[in-house]
Amino acid sequence: MTSRRVFIKSASALSAAVLVKGPLTAFQEPTLIGLQLYTVRNAMQQDPAQTLEKVAKIGYNSIESATYTGSQKFYGMDPATFKKVLNDNGLVIPSGHYRLGEEKTPSVVNGTMLHEWQKAVDDASAIGMKYMVCAYLSEQERGGLDHYKALAEDFNKAGETCKRSGIQFCYHNHNFEFVAQDGVLPYHILLDSTDKDLVKMEMDLYWVKKAGQEPIEIFKKHPGRFPLWHVKDMSNTPEQTFTEVGNGIIDFKTIFKYKDLAGMKYFFVEQDICPGSPFDSITQSYNYIKKNLV
Repeated sequence: MTSRRVFIKSASALSAAVLVKGPLTAFQEPTLIGLQLYTVRNAMQQDPAQTLEKVAKIGYNSIESATYTGSQKFYGMDPATFKKVLNDNGLVIPSGHYRLGEEKTPSVVNGTMLHEWQKAVDDASAIGMKYMVCAYLSEQERGGLDHYKALAEDFNKAGETCKRSGIQFCYHNHNFEFVAQDGVLPYHILLDSTDKDLVKMEMDLYWVKKAGQEPIEIFKKHPGRFPLWHVKDMSNTPEQTFTEVGNGIIDFKTIFKYKDLAGMKYFFVEQDICPGSPFDSITQSYNYIKKNLV
């Protein structure tokens, strides 16, 4: 039983926190600024524990995994070990990337949506994931509009499996989904032919802009469908290559004003290719986001 003295001391400390921080901020959790680990993929392959420590020291407090190989392996670690490394560095993992598995090669079969998906969901649940994301479709996994309609059914089934474990399924876009076929965008097929509760979207803002589309207009047509974002900037060059957040031409300040309309819950910095050390790039992106977006 809590003694009266301990109770009074705790209450006094709580009151002091409210007085110092204010009633609206005293109980707020820190804003999550996430990193998609594909950005530091080479370092994660060499020494995942040290890499995660460096990511946390920069200031990131949230990560999205890019590698799951089935057989309980996250970057070579079982779920319990991986979760401990994350906890030791003050990192949470709301989301992880997975593959469809229609492309039957050893590197993408196990732990995919079409192969051992329940095991992948169980492992994701064990480390506390809230979202599981189909990260990419290989060229042979795309096909025509009928194939995208079939994919929508695969997504619904994957989403049902996720839902039973309290996880939300999502799809991450590139720009090929915005190449029209018979006047129809495959991305619209995926949005319209999937259950809006079972299948949501992780919008990669760079790839949407690369495809000549406007994220805000998509949010307006499908409000609440985009709980995850990839925050990735585009260089002001003819090539429109990847660059650090705040160093390019994407108007993140305006886009972030629509985060509630989009339904955004988490966002992750991702830079597929960096000009030098990826740690320098993610530090620059973090500093811009911390100062301007959150």
